Amino acid sequence: MRQLFGGILLLSLAACARHSGPKTGPIPQQAIQVAASPATVDSLYRVAMKDVRSGDWADANKALQRLALEMPPSDPRIAETRLFLGESELARGDQLAAARTFREVADMTPNDPLAPVGLLRAGDAYTELWRKPDLDPTYGETALATYQELLNRYPDSGPAATSKMRIAKLQDDFAYKQYKTALYYLRIKQWDSAILYLKDVVATYPRAAIAPDALIQLVWAYRRLGYMEDVKETCGYIRRFHPEARGVDQMCPVEPAAPAPS
Repeated sequence: MRQLFGGILLLSLAACARHSGPKTGPIPQQAIQVAASPATVDSLYRVAMKDVRSGDWADANKALQRLALEMPPSDPRIAETRLFLGESELARGDQLAAARTFREVADMTPNDPLAPVGLLRAGDAYTELWRKPDLDPTYGETALATYQELLNRYPDSGPAATSKMRIAKLQDDFAYKQYKTALYYLRIKQWDSAILYLKDVVATYPRAAIAPDALIQLVWAYRRLGYMEDVKETCGYIRRFHPEARGVDQMCPVEPAAPAPS
């Protein structure tokens, strides 16, 4: 009995020693990366494109996210998938996520024909985040930089031509923001600050729609301060480049010609 008990004790100790180490357990199923078959990817693609065509962006977003995860890096439909994924995020009101996804089209597949479209739509998403010029201009500045990047990277593309129009609109908005700040300083009679902002509008955004108004206000501020040389110079500029500006006849009256010597 004593020998039998000793043998059982030794077996128990050995078993305890075997199980005293770290317990790994079975590997969770989600930790195993299994590549989807081409047939599965094709099926996911068809479902996603059906949702896109029907305008069902909620279902399209889910299908496109799954498709983006399952696609192999060599799949030629990656750019198209990410572009539509960005559109689905934009349709759902998530502009920041859309902007990141659109950028990935250009960054992940820079040689794809859809790469410039991705940059254009990224700029559009940032523009949507800056709906009012009175707001913090950070998103507007990011949109402007994105459109400019499109012009630099893909200057001959169709989206590049569109980005020029987007840039012009943004510059109008930036100019208007500066102009409103200048008007505020004019109202509180901080003439020097107003002049700085008005001059910045004209120098930075000379083609902006508000530029002629900024010049007229600049002449008015100069007159209040008695800066007649500046009045004369600015009026000459307005008469030359913006002769139809509102208030030009009041602020910059044409001086009568000197009588001819007898």
